[in-house]
Amino acid sequence: MAQSICQARASVMVYDDASKKWVPIKPGQQGFSRINIYHNTTNNTFRVVGVKLQDQQVVINYSIVKGLKYNQATPTFHQWRDARQVYGLNFASKEEATTFSNAMLFALNVLMITLVPLDK
Repeated sequence: MAQSICQARASVMVYDDASKKWVPIKPGQQGFSRINIYHNTTNNTFRVVGVKLQDQQVVINYSIVKGLKYNQATPTFHQWRDARQVYGLNFASKEEATTFSNAMLFALNVLMITLVPLDK
């Protein structure tokens, strides 16, 4: 069972290496999305899920992994990367950015301290 631990409004971006610019995660998908961090309490996992406010399309569904590097580049623009891409969230306000970053840091802390049982 997954429950939302935060909700914020932000534009979801990815860094385009070719043009050296931040672009919308999906072409033509500018504007704000409702971004939630969901915690699956059964298997103790977390996901970032973003849904466009305009048409309810899912624009991001990203599994937060242990050790993810989360960077608060500015008070309203935060980013993280994986092996393929750099993701960015351009928040509607500092308050929403703070709400999201607190939840992201909570999730990363939980993942960091979670013990994995050893096989005997």
